[in-house]
Formats: sequence, structure tokens, C-alpha cells
Amino acid sequence: MSQRQTIDPLLTEIAEYAVNRKITSQEAIRTARYVLMDALGCGILALRYPECTKHLGPIVPGTIVPYGVRVPGTPFELDPVHGAFNIGCMIRWLDYNDTWLAAEWGHPSDNLGGILAVADYLSRKRMAEGEEALKMEEVLEAIVKAHEIQGVLSLENSLNRQGLDHVLFVKVASTAVVTAMLGGTKEEVVHALSHAWIDSASLRTYRHAPNAGSRKSWAAADATSRAVRFAMMALKGEMGYKTALSAPQWGFQDVLFRGKELKLARELGSYVIENVLFKVAYPAEFHAQTAAECGMELHREVVDRLEEIDRVTITTHESAIRIIDKTGPLHNPADRDHCLQYITAVSLIDGTLTADHYEDEKARDPRIDRLREKMEVIEDPQYSRDYLDPEKRSIANALQVFFKDGTRTEKIERQYPIGHRRRREEGLPLLLKKFENHVRTRFPAKQVDQILNLCQDEARLKATSVNRFMEQFVI
Repeated sequence: MSQRQTIDPLLTEIAEYAVNRKITSQEAIRTARYVLMDALGCGILALRYPECTKHLGPIVPGTIVPYGVRVPGTPFELDPVHGAFNIGCMIRWLDYNDTWLAAEWGHPSDNLGGILAVADYLSRKRMAEGEEALKMEEVLEAIVKAHEIQGVLSLENSLNRQGLDHVLFVKVASTAVVTAMLGGTKEEVVHALSHAWIDSASLRTYRHAPNAGSRKSWAAADATSRAVRFAMMALKGEMGYKTALSAPQWGFQDVLFRGKELKLARELGSYVIENVLFKVAYPAEFHAQTAAECGMELHREVVDRLEEIDRVTITTHESAIRIIDKTGPLHNPADRDHCLQYITAVSLIDGTLTADHYEDEKARDPRIDRLREKMEVIEDPQYSRDYLDPEKRSIANALQVFFKDGTRTEKIERQYPIGHRRRREEGLPLLLKKFENHVRTRFPAKQVDQILNLCQDEARLKATSVNRFMEQFVI
């Protein structure tokens, strides 16, 4: 005989936060504005790469959608579900948007695919019906909430140790936030969330050798678009499942989480976005950012002595070893931008690192693989402890080069990359320049100036309707 079910507390807690929590932290809203600019800039830059743009546009060419979602930097107007995929795919393609590191890893701005798609759709629909459009202030609040849900879930719930991909937490966060944006009640958010968990997670197969590939660049887009679909289904009255997590034998926890209870490590607020990591200078997997900085500092000392190198020692933390320590052949850009040794080698050789360095033309440089073969990667247990310490959240790497004649470079250490909160004031001017550089790759000068002026004026941006904001990025 079945017993009366109570709703899994995690579903209720997330839904309560998504629907009823007011964001009062000015630092959080200010940071959300930088997140918005950075994510859109990364998406605009990705439009230079055909392997990204082949995924964009309507599934059926020529499809016309009422109140369609504008895809920035393109002429496309799509339904909200596929619009979310398109925007999410652009943002994530180059592995250049923001990052969150804990027991689980991820990129919270991946949620902007769903947030911007739903916000633009709602605004255009409301305007057509004579109602007021959403304001960008609501988008900034949604960004804070999506970051918080994904990031707090990541603090102590490790999907990667179960072989599951972190984009499940994107799916969950996007589902909660966009259902609330669409006007969903707390109960409807719970229903939609239950579907997100039951839909479950993809395997991490495509992130690791020997199968690393381009799916990792659109996996989050798929997750945030699924979230929009679940939200719209819930608002049409689709039932939910109260114990999607805890049901014995058939719930997520028993089937895919080894019977462990999923939990929120802290109360949901605005902690995550206030501590989020920006990829300010280099499009590289975040665990390698400080290694890239070390390599660039040593570049001038070693670039003319590459053939004299005996070995290169990279001292790092456990998560970096588990994710991006790779030897042997690298088969594509997705493989290379998740290789600690490749990123370090390019930094030493060229003294810089761009998305073009992962393309086949650059990878043919024989010096890169010769240098990779001389690298050893070792763990510093203190680095690993500091990585998980909530008061530090360091992402440390150290680099030292040893030459055949017995000489060596200084051991260069970086605890915190330039995108870390501890280096925020140093990083923000560079982040703004990064955004400007990226939008200049796509839009004429007058349009760029309009975009920059709007995005850098927080009060004006918050008061701008979403449909007007998205119009700035139409080409």
C-alpha cells in the first residue's frame, strides 16, 4: 500500500528561494551586471567559430515564431526552448565564461541561456498584448538566483565522482528561476524541479580522454533549454513528483547518487555570485588559469632555451589532476583547452593564450608536444585543502623549469587567478576591456558604443526593458 508522500525538502527550499526571496545585496546585483556583460561577450566572440555557429538558428530553416527570442549577434528569432539552447551554446562554446569550483564544478552563467530567452519572450509577448515588459533589473536578480542555486548545490554534492556531468545543476537552477520568471507558483516550481531531477544528468564521457569532444561546449545549452521546456509544461498544469530525489530504489539519490542525500551546504542567498570566478584573460579550463599566469611570467626566460629544457614541474591541486592532467595525443580544440600541460606549454612558448591556440593550425607547432612530454604534474596537499576551504577557495598552481645544464628558473606560484574575488578590483577593468574587445568583433562602432554605454550605467540598465536591451544585439 502506498503511503502519503511529503515533498522532498530540497525541492521546497529551492522553490521558496526562487519565488519569494528578494535580493538585497548591492554587490550581488553589481556582479550580476558584470556576469551579463562577460557572458554575452563570450557568446559574441564564439560567433567567429563555424563549429559553434553550425548549431545556431531554427531547427527547421525558415520557421517564424511569434514573440521570438532574439539570439545576440545573429538575425535569428526562435521559440524560447531553442532560443535558450542557442544563447547557451554561444556563451559556453569557448570555455571563457565565469566559473564556480567546489566539490562540483561548473559555469553558473550557463543559466543565462534560459534566463535571457524567457525574459525576451515574455517581454515581447507582453508588449504585443499591451502590457509592460520585464526590466533588466529582473534579469539581474534571476542571474543572482541561478548562480546561487547551482553554486550552493555544488558545494558538497559531487556529481563528477559518480561519473555525472555538472550541467545537471544548470538544469535544476535554470528550471527553478525561469519557472518563477514565467509567473509560476511555488508549487509549480516544485513540479518543474522534480522533472529536472528525473530527467537527470548526462555522463561526463565527453569531457575526458579518450572521448573529450565538442559536446562539452553545448551540454549546458541543452540543460538550460530543457529547463525552459519543463517550466512551460509545469505552467500548463503538468504534474510533478514529490519524492523525485528520495523515493526508495527509483529516486535520484538511490539510482545515481549511491544512496547519499543531496543537501544544500548553506542557506540560499547571494554568496555564490559574490565569490564567482571570472576568466578575465585566458579561455582555459579554470583549474589551469594560474598555471597559465605562471607560464607567461616565465615566457621571456625560457622561450629562447626551449631545446635546453630537461623537465618542467607543475605543482597543482587534486581537482586539476583529476580533470585536466592529460598526456598523449590531443585530438581537437575541446581536448586541448582541458589539458593542463597544453595550456602551460602554450603560455611558456607564446607568452599569451587565446581561443585560436586550441585550433588545429596552432596545435601543429611541434614545440608544444615536445614540451608537454617533459612535464611532470604533482599534487601539493595544501593546495588541495585550500581549494576546498570556503574562506580561501584558492586555485593554486606553481611552475618551475629545469635545464639540462643544471640551472633552473625560480619556482613561480599563483594562489589566486586574476578573476578571483580576492583580485576583483584588479580584474574588473580587464573584464570590461574583454567585453568591449569581444563586441567589437561583431558590431559596427556606433552600435558598440551604444552597448557599452548602456551596460556600464547600472541604473539605466536596470530600468531598461528586456526587449529594448536585446535589440541592442540584433545584427
